[in-house]
Amino acid sequence: MNTSQIADIVDYGFIGVLGFMSVIALWLILERYFYYRHVDLRSFEEKEELEIVLGENLTMIASIGANAPFIGLLGTVVGIMVTFVTIGQSGLVETKEIMVGLALALKTTAGGILVAIPVVWFYNLLGRRAEILVAQWEMMKRRGEI
Repeated sequence: MNTSQIADIVDYGFIGVLGFMSVIALWLILERYFYYRHVDLRSFEEKEELEIVLGENLTMIASIGANAPFIGLLGTVVGIMVTFVTIGQSGLVETKEIMVGLALALKTTAGGILVAIPVVWFYNLLGRRAEILVAQWEMMKRRGEI
């Protein structure tokens, strides 16, 4: 296996992991969004029970948002290592080869950031929505509606 094939495997592997993470995050975000839209606050007797149900999947969403840049960075580091191995094996030091290899290695970092930004944004929106639902439940409880 030559270094070009290794570079392709590394590249597609990290981009694939980031793609998989974004699909999982999207699924979890949509699940929470639709659950929050249709939650029946009157069905909860205790505040803690409501908080537990509203918090489901939020940790996984936060974990994906927090770790996507690191996965992208790891892909960049491995890509740079492959570039240096390629240069070392060829014995030629051409600026063009180095720059192309390094530029291509950086795309996984960009991919990680592109996954993280919207996931963290939606995590914050969902967390705020959960807080609002708990506050609404507390108001309903004080009014005797529950």
